[in-house]
Amino acid sequence: MIKSGMLVRIGFSILAHFLQGQLMWLRASCELSFDISVPTPFILMLRPRSGAQQWIAREEYNISPSVEVYEFTDLYGNLCQRLVAPPGNFSISTVAEVRTADYVDRAPGAEFVEVQYLPDGVLGYLLPSRYCESELFCQMATEITAGRHLGYDQVAAIETWLRESIRYEPGSSSIPLSAVDVNQRQVGVCRDLAHLGIALCRSISIPARLVVGYLYGLTPMDLHAWFEAYVGGRWYTFDATQPVLNGGYVTVGYGRDAADVAVYSQFGPMVYSTAQRIAVQLIE
Repeated sequence: MIKSGMLVRIGFSILAHFLQGQLMWLRASCELSFDISVPTPFILMLRPRSGAQQWIAREEYNISPSVEVYEFTDLYGNLCQRLVAPPGNFSISTVAEVRTADYVDRAPGAEFVEVQYLPDGVLGYLLPSRYCESELFCQMATEITAGRHLGYDQVAAIETWLRESIRYEPGSSSIPLSAVDVNQRQVGVCRDLAHLGIALCRSISIPARLVVGYLYGLTPMDLHAWFEAYVGGRWYTFDATQPVLNGGYVTVGYGRDAADVAVYSQFGPMVYSTAQRIAVQLIE
């Protein structure tokens, strides 16, 4: 059982563990191009921010042609940018040099945190959301996690089930699928597997959230999505798309599901990216 008085000490221990671990330096870059027909409002989410799991040492953010940009922090702590793109060719390029861990922290046996002891900011990740209909998955999650110690081991069982039961196929869906759709199709992209994992966790009262960002060594290279679950007083990473979880994750945004963490949202006549280039390189 994790009591509220332990939460601050746990937070400091996360940072200390990160600083003492093996680190890697990565250069993550994203280039997006659009053909705009009319002035088009955009909300972007392309700036990673420093935290306990990563440190942003240097950034570049270029927009062409240059326009006025307003930055704000959304409800989930993500750095977002607002702008209006003018007609014609419009491009955005970002580069971030990031220090992150070369391993994924695992904690078999970490305890389930009873709802009454969860931090206020975590409670929203227990609720059903647009793409994670957790109220429909309680029986399924109970069967998948049967016999597992409450907490981390339950989420690990869900991650293993996803890896063995849902086919990860890059390019198999171009729009976000809900957990119900993914379970029916039995195939999906990284975002889709994460949605189903989140729904299964929430259905047994384990907070879970979607994470988008970069992953060093991802094949084929693209923006990536995975999920985190809150057990043992902190968030842990789970990714059913990878046979072995190594380090090299760079977080750009957190949210309840894909509706909260689109790297770009545009309003008005539909605009599609005419070119997209993602790269993650190791800095020697």
